[in-house]
Amino acid sequence: MKPIEKAQPPWGRWCVLEDDASFKVKRIEVLPGKRLSYQKHFKREEHWYLVKGEAKVTRDGSDYLLAQGESIDIGRGVLHRIENVGTDLLVFIEVQQGDYFGEDDIVRVEDDFGRS
Repeated sequence: MKPIEKAQPPWGRWCVLEDDASFKVKRIEVLPGKRLSYQKHFKREEHWYLVKGEAKVTRDGSDYLLAQGESIDIGRGVLHRIENVGTDLLVFIEVQQGDYFGEDDIVRVEDDFGRS
């Protein structure tokens, strides 16, 4: 299946594997030592499944260490971020479910790259 969308933010890259009216699936890669924004969404929840690497996930102020094969759920309105704490590429699959999946449903409260 050909990716529908893709991007290369400063922390790595992502591509959409499937985009449906009721869900979206992304493959996300995070470079060693990088992390995503500390953010939340109001119109979707997410499920992250690690397929490669080691991650520290921060969810509403609590940290969780995840390894390949482990997963975590992120509810609507929950502050969250993922960080690659290993020396290799971190790869995870993100399944979004909700009412809207646009990139403008991101509220960043902290970002290493000055994005708002």
